Amino acid sequence: MAEVILWTDAHEWDVSLERFCTIRHFDPDTALPRDFTQARRGSGPEILFIHIGNSWVFHAGLMRLAQRIPSIVVLHDLAIQELMIEAVKHVEWDAGSYLSGMTKWYGAEGLKIGQACLDGREKGAAMSGRMPGFELALEKARAVLTHTDIACDSIKARLPNLPCYLLPLPFEVGPPPPLRRVSQGPLRLLQFGWIGPNRRLEQVLEALAKMPEGFDFRLDVMGEIWNTGLIHEKLSDLGLNERVHLHGFVPESVLENALRQAHLVLNLRHPSMGEASGSQLRIWNSGAASVVTREGWYAGLPDDVVYSVDLEREREQLHELFRSFAADYSFGRNVAAAGRTYFETHHAPRPYAQGIIKLVEDTVSRAPHLLALRSKTELESNRSLTMMQLERFKNLT
Repeated sequence: MAEVILWTDAHEWDVSLERFCTIRHFDPDTALPRDFTQARRGSGPEILFIHIGNSWVFHAGLMRLAQRIPSIVVLHDLAIQELMIEAVKHVEWDAGSYLSGMTKWYGAEGLKIGQACLDGREKGAAMSGRMPGFELALEKARAVLTHTDIACDSIKARLPNLPCYLLPLPFEVGPPPPLRRVSQGPLRLLQFGWIGPNRRLEQVLEALAKMPEGFDFRLDVMGEIWNTGLIHEKLSDLGLNERVHLHGFVPESVLENALRQAHLVLNLRHPSMGEASGSQLRIWNSGAASVVTREGWYAGLPDDVVYSVDLEREREQLHELFRSFAADYSFGRNVAAAGRTYFETHHAPRPYAQGIIKLVEDTVSRAPHLLALRSKTELESNRSLTMMQLERFKNLT
């Protein structure tokens, strides 16, 4: 058993969440540890979890909090450059803190590229492979929780003294999905979520436009697109206006219905941000077949639970897949069923909750040791910095 209080810097939330836990509002710039402590009712150990993803809309305030207050950071995305750059752009974080962190963790090159990103001369997504930026979110962390082997290994390599835990991303297991999809009319394709340039929508549209004239399909795109004007222009240029429908964000019930009707869901990503895909869990839960890019977390999935394409042969392999589905609308049934079984086995919430409780117990028991280790590390770091400054002074004199 655990007492859970959900803290948010949003001023509105889904009131149905209050059936499961207490919800409190906080200011990420003024909240103190005692504010969180005073809200509790139990007497057991207390740990603050801060969730960090790659969206400035949801995580900019939490990023500022993570840099002030010790916590367990749940790192949903290994690469968070876009979060930080967009947060500075929208005055949700100051440029000095970002550039100072880039200098600390990536040296003079980090400072140079960080400034280029702020100036618009470089793209955050393009530098995520070399300088993902997760280190900036973990400087005050007592521990970090990840959902992928890649993320956990990267953190251990960069921050060997920081306890890093790995738990499969959970998702509520829904009712059994339909066994059959419609077998007539256009092939139903679906893409959804926060759709940035790395979600390959432009490339999907180009691939669809090159299919034979008799290929009958409908693509529904549900979610926010990073540049709607660009996509509308591309649809016109490719002659796809009648076949591709942009819905924006839709109610969850509408998305669930679309997932249960889709023959194939497009979940391509390049570059991968080092994340475990909540979208993929939703797809499996609905019993739909999906296609992913063989990269990051997706590259480690079993061969029979998704269709995978390689970046170098993306269009060719998509064409092969589209032709197979067009010839037989039930083509993806076995992959969809295997995906649902894999999802139920690996991503159910109960084991995750048990893992969280164990993580808290470990963190509390190791607190004195970790505090001493961190103090020693910071002292050595400060000593090295002082020596560098003295050496620089000698050179000047």
